[in-house]
Parts: sequence; C-alpha cells; structure tokens
Amino acid sequence: MFKGAFSIWSRDMMVLRRSIFSELVAVIAYPLTLYLAFGFGLKGYITDVSGVPYPLFIAPGLISMTAINAAFDESSWSMWFHRRVQRTIEEYRVTPITVYDIVIGKILSGFSQGAVKGTVVFLVILLLTPFRIDYGHLPVYLMCIAISSMTFSCLGTICGTVIDKPENIGRVQSVVIVPLIFMAGIFFPLSSYPASIRPFIELLPTTAVFEGARDALLQGSVPAPYLINLVATAAVSFLVAVYTFDRKMAE
Repeated sequence: MFKGAFSIWSRDMMVLRRSIFSELVAVIAYPLTLYLAFGFGLKGYITDVSGVPYPLFIAPGLISMTAINAAFDESSWSMWFHRRVQRTIEEYRVTPITVYDIVIGKILSGFSQGAVKGTVVFLVILLLTPFRIDYGHLPVYLMCIAISSMTFSCLGTICGTVIDKPENIGRVQSVVIVPLIFMAGIFFPLSSYPASIRPFIELLPTTAVFEGARDALLQGSVPAPYLINLVATAAVSFLVAVYTFDRKMAE
C-alpha cells in the first residue's frame, strides 16, 4: 500500500538532492533577511511582546513560514511542471499507480522539502539569537509544523492541478498566500487588531500555524482551538486535493 506514492516521493527527492545547495541558499535568504530587519532592527524599539523578547517572538513564525512556503512551492510547481511540461502525470496514470498515490506522493514531497528547509532556517536563527529554547518543547512544535506543511502541500497540489498558466501560480502566492501569512500575527500580537476583526483573524489557518507553533515552541503546548483548526484544515485540504486531481484527470 502506498508503494506508488513513495516511488513518486523518491523521484522528487532525487531531483532535490541535485540542487540542494542552491535551494537552501535561496530559501534561507528571505526569512533571514526578515529576521535581521525586524528581530534586530526593531528590538531597540520593541523590547518584548507579552514578556517574550521580540527576536524570540518572531523566530517561530519565520521558521514556520519557511516550512509552509516550501511545501506550497514544491507541490504547486512540481505538480504543474509534471502535468503540463514533462507529462509524467499522464505516464503515472497508465501504471498501477492510483490517484491517491500521485496526490500523496506530491504531498509528501512538499512536506519533506518544507521540513528540510524549515530545519535549516531553524538552525541558522538558533545561531543568531541570544535566547535559548526548551528542547523538550520541540516534539509538539514539530508536530504543529508537520500538520501545517501537509496542509499547504495539499493547497499547492490543488493549485498545480487546476492552474494551467504558470504565472497564475505566482498570482495565487501574491494575492492569497502572502496576505494570509502577514495577517496572521507573525510580526505582531493578535491583540493589535480591533476587537471586531480579531475573531475572523483567529479563524485563519495561518493564524493557527503561527500562533500554535509559537505556543508549542515557547510553552510546550498548542491551544485546543488552534490544534483543531490545524487538523481540520489538513483533512479538508487533503480531501479537496484528491477530489480535484481525480476530476482533472477524468477530463
């Protein structure tokens, strides 16, 4: 069971290994720039947020952001490229590989890239920050990152399945993914929002990702509403990804 999915995953990981250095350099640059600009540039003006030093407050969010961005990018572009350019998806369809195998394989590929790149950014930020975390909190934090990476890998798979023009994937990232990230309290507490808006912000999946991951890393637990949000969003995203891909391949 799932042998086909792991075959697809292995193929994508072989491609990653060939360009791992350039991939890591590119992925580290963006969150590291944000960390240096905000974490160090503003720490003289923002000493702490709810008792947490500001560089440590934004660090979990930047690591999480790297993981989910990498998961979305890998799944969306890989699915689009293999469907529209290489036509390998059509080759998969004439083998015993099922729709579930293809979708799960692409989701695992996105998750794996998110995990690798998120880990590298975590190590870099850990070297730069003067604060230390409780490593006993890491399992809960990694669980939170794993679930959110799966969600965004599913979303990327959906985009790569339904979008035919590559520039439209970039538009989805700019119009949907980026606002969801920056609205979710990655650089500021949710208490900054007006009371009338905050309940809607707390329902965003990215809020569950960043707030949940921050609580997991700093406190060792994820608040129940955020955990439910993460699990429910991942489950729904997976079902939609499978349904969308199956319908697209049937056309």
